[in-house]
Amino acid sequence: MKVKELRDKDEEALHRELQELTEARFKLGLQGKSQQTKNPHRFRTLRRDIARIKTVLRERMTGEAAS
Repeated sequence: MKVKELRDKDEEALHRELQELTEARFKLGLQGKSQQTKNPHRFRTLRRDIARIKTVLRERMTGEAAS
């Protein structure tokens, strides 16, 4: 997921996507604890996507404009 794509979305869509990714990360974490996951790299990409969304939301909240 690219930051430019995230900046084009409205706040409601970002919150919805953040919720979905957080749930997916939680489920993947449980799966990893109980058994071997098929794609362990997915956990890393989920964490980074969540961080990107939180960054964009924070920028909007503080009024910062990144180029």
